[in-house]
Amino acid sequence: MKPVELIKLPIKNEMELFEEKFKESMLSKVPLLNRITYYIIRRKGKQMRPMFVFLVAKMVSNGGFDERTYRGASVVELIHTATLVHDDVVDDSNRRRGFFSVNALWKNKIAVLVGDFLLSKGLLLSIDNEDFDLLKLISIAVREMSEGELLQIEKARKLDITEDVYFDIIRKKTATLIAACCGIGAASVGANQDCVRKMRKFGEYIGIAFQIKDDLFDYTETNIGKPTGIDIKEQKMTLPLIYTLNNCSKKEKSWLINSVKKHNKNKKRVKEVIAFVKDNGGIEYTTNQMNDYKNKALAILGDFPESEYKNSLITMIDYVVERKI
Repeated sequence: MKPVELIKLPIKNEMELFEEKFKESMLSKVPLLNRITYYIIRRKGKQMRPMFVFLVAKMVSNGGFDERTYRGASVVELIHTATLVHDDVVDDSNRRRGFFSVNALWKNKIAVLVGDFLLSKGLLLSIDNEDFDLLKLISIAVREMSEGELLQIEKARKLDITEDVYFDIIRKKTATLIAACCGIGAASVGANQDCVRKMRKFGEYIGIAFQIKDDLFDYTETNIGKPTGIDIKEQKMTLPLIYTLNNCSKKEKSWLINSVKKHNKNKKRVKEVIAFVKDNGGIEYTTNQMNDYKNKALAILGDFPESEYKNSLITMIDYVVERKI
């Protein structure tokens, strides 16, 4: 059985019902919108975020559940889908999960409006049901995701990202939405504020480990659907590179920065940068950092009693750091 199917096993029925509820939450009276949202649903990803909502809800309530949990999962997936549609416009990307993106098929104007529609649907789902605590958690995530993207754009121009700024960016860009999933899962079943905060922190740690793993893919030869060296070509300052820049001679640092800024399209030069980062401990340091965040997440789970939901979350953490794609 694939890791994702194994993780999903204790919440299989909830995930199946969620699929129906999620489709309903996207419905519109505009035929064009329904055609586009149908296209999006047909090409859904692994749905890790709703899985976090359900598994955390079940774990903290000893198997209990609430209709609010379905709404929380739908809100998360609506907001997440909206950000993906908008991201493809911002990045001028024509592909998403191996298929044409919304903007590639229906152009930027329609894609932006579809993203806005999905965002409003998510907000209204919470407001109409007075799930204001869940709405606050997802709204914080949306604000931080925007801040993280803009902070990365600002810093990328100068390539002056420190390790502290890097972690701030990935916490906001990637980890905050997974933190919201876990916080919403706990809040949806009436967990106290301390538990909600704890589960948000749990999600944040997993999100950071997830992004660090993505950074490591840039230095691997495996076929993961993301070409080796793509971050360097796009002048993204990832942790292996940041560490290496901070731990090499002035001359080597100058060569690295010059390579990333002016020779990032040169395949031979990019390979040389990758080799230099590997030889100077960048990969080892980054892997240790990833495992550190993995262990922080596992430590939080240690506060909860044994259950199949907790075991699935442990499998989820292992999957995040060991995945091949």
